[in-house]
Amino acid sequence: MPAQPVSLIPRPLMFWAGVALTCAGVAQHVWMFVDSASMDFHMAMMGMSWVMWAAMAAIVVGVALSGFSVVQPPGTGPAAAPAPARTTRASRRRLIGVLSFALMVDQMKPATLAFIQPGMRAEFGLGAAEIAWLPTVALSGTVLGSLVGGRAADRIGRRATILIASLLFLGTTVCGAMPTFGGVLVMCALMGMAAGGMLPVVYALMTESLPPGRRAAIMVLQAGLTTTGGYMAAAGLAAVLIPLTGWRVAWFAQLPLVLILIGLNRWIPESAAFTAQRSRSGRVPASTLFKHPQTARTLVVSGYALAWGVVYWGFITFLPSQLEDSHEHGMSAATLLFVSSLLSIPTCVVAAWLYMRWSARGTMVVYAALTVVALLALAVVGMDGGRPVLLTAVMLLFAGTAGVIALIGPYTAEIYPLAIRGTAGGWAAAVGKSGGAFGPPLVALILSAPGGMRTAAVLVALPMALAGTAVALRGSNPRAMIPHPEDAARLDAELDDLVRGEAVPAAEGTTTASRAPGEEGGETP
Repeated sequence: MPAQPVSLIPRPLMFWAGVALTCAGVAQHVWMFVDSASMDFHMAMMGMSWVMWAAMAAIVVGVALSGFSVVQPPGTGPAAAPAPARTTRASRRRLIGVLSFALMVDQMKPATLAFIQPGMRAEFGLGAAEIAWLPTVALSGTVLGSLVGGRAADRIGRRATILIASLLFLGTTVCGAMPTFGGVLVMCALMGMAAGGMLPVVYALMTESLPPGRRAAIMVLQAGLTTTGGYMAAAGLAAVLIPLTGWRVAWFAQLPLVLILIGLNRWIPESAAFTAQRSRSGRVPASTLFKHPQTARTLVVSGYALAWGVVYWGFITFLPSQLEDSHEHGMSAATLLFVSSLLSIPTCVVAAWLYMRWSARGTMVVYAALTVVALLALAVVGMDGGRPVLLTAVMLLFAGTAGVIALIGPYTAEIYPLAIRGTAGGWAAAVGKSGGAFGPPLVALILSAPGGMRTAAVLVALPMALAGTAVALRGSNPRAMIPHPEDAARLDAELDDLVRGEAVPAAEGTTTASRAPGEEGGETP
């Protein structure tokens, strides 16, 4: 019996009914927030009324209905998947634009945490130890979301996973109406899961939807600039709205953006390559990431992501307060964050150019080395060093870490086989975010030891140096992994071996694809 064609939304009536139900629940929370204006928008004293519980139930049911409706039913095939010949330049530009917008909305979620903490502490009467649970819970949610979202992308599809993450964004905007700190933590955990699940799936879909050539540069630019754009958008909304109505409005202000993202879903196609692969070979277990010939790739990617997580979530978290405590350089935390965002733009442009024109592996090593040099410079000069040297070291540190995070997602999506691309991207994202779980307490412990910030800089430079060395020695080169058409039969056989859990007897770097035409003289994986 022939497979039924794939449709954009298999059950459109159920999908939009779920969206409408979710919007109704969110609208009720928005009204309760507006109604609290007489209390200066302090909802901590309101308690959970039966109306709020009913609205929460509507949101849960609505998200569940819409999420179920986007999953393709059994028996569908690739008949309606977009053929490569029909892919136009305009459709690719629309896809790049929509997915970039999705990533910007995604990045706004964790960025907002930095701006709501002061108001939340004042309203709920929280101490420093209590408010620290907010980023910890949110980042733990992103770790879990990256793992679940990446695996879901390889099971139910790229498009379906992106839409489900968008639906969770819609439902969890009610974080701004939670009357208890515990409720805020639950919503932030769910919001973190959505944010973590979106990131790796977008890179997988971009890899499978854009032709080789400038694809890598587009993805690196997209990764870096949407991170910057998301932070700046969150900062702008917070600067304008929080002084007027308090911290809660920072969540509700993102509601129109989420609705726009859901409305743009028609411009997010399913990956034709994924659809064809699923109908041909079935599911590949997640454990394949740690089996030959993927083991070396997974270890290299994991080390690189983890090193970034320790530097960014651990060391840089304490850098603003350490600079302000020195009382010598007038460098406020706000100025430091602004500089980091500003530097991300030229840094990502240079990274994209090097990644495309020179070497993906070499570019990753350069930015890891830049981060290490900046950390060692800070270890030498300390927080009380000369102003020009200190500021240069800080700027180099932000440039290096911005380049690392811009490279890791696209690189991971390009070097893994299609069947486990989402799983691999989710794993890399989860490992990087896990630095937020143990990085801050680790660095806090080191700061209390002799040497303080100098010792911390040396210790966090070590894993980054090891990660850069691992990429140089064992990293794969994505440009050498674009398959020839005549390799299709061999790739199918290898994929079947992956499905059965058998090892593929091939050399590292040649398992999933072969060298592209015209690159015989390039570097080998």
